[in-house]
Amino acid sequence: MNLDAKIESILFYKNEPVKIRSLSKILTVSEQEISQAVERLKIRLIGGIVIMTKDDEVVLSTNPEASDLIEKLIKDSLNSELGKAALDTLTIILYYGPITKAEIDNIRGVNSGFILRNLLVRGLIDRIQNDRDQRSFLYRPTFELLAYLGIKEVGELPEYDELKKTLGVRLSDLKKGETDNKESQN
Repeated sequence: MNLDAKIESILFYKNEPVKIRSLSKILTVSEQEISQAVERLKIRLIGGIVIMTKDDEVVLSTNPEASDLIEKLIKDSLNSELGKAALDTLTIILYYGPITKAEIDNIRGVNSGFILRNLLVRGLIDRIQNDRDQRSFLYRPTFELLAYLGIKEVGELPEYDELKKTLGVRLSDLKKGETDNKESQN
């Protein structure tokens, strides 16, 4: 697979802006090579999906010319009920937040980028900078969500302590498994 396709795959998977420096580290090529590949992608992707850049970040996005269509879809989705995947993700954030996207993905076993964006747009969750890792964000419930649920704090959720403990053990097991895998590969 060529460098352009690798970058496109990473941007699709991440579903959020990625720094040129990060792409360079992931793909073990120079930042200049990444920038050149991004420029080639900009030329190639001129349909419904485009590459957007700002400062030192790159993101795969819908074409701005489709903004009216996308806005209509967003309004329609905001008026629809949450699906099972969104409810699962929201539950994880409520019971274990603040939590990173990577941790949510590990618990769910799939990429949660689209779901997180949907929950953010609906105003059900917030995204804040992760103090432990400036390259990532933490997701947490909004005050509006708590008010909608009729609670003043997440500790008032049904079986909060028990579920938080269960999710904590699950997340610890996942992290331990990743560490064990990395050690066995070395």
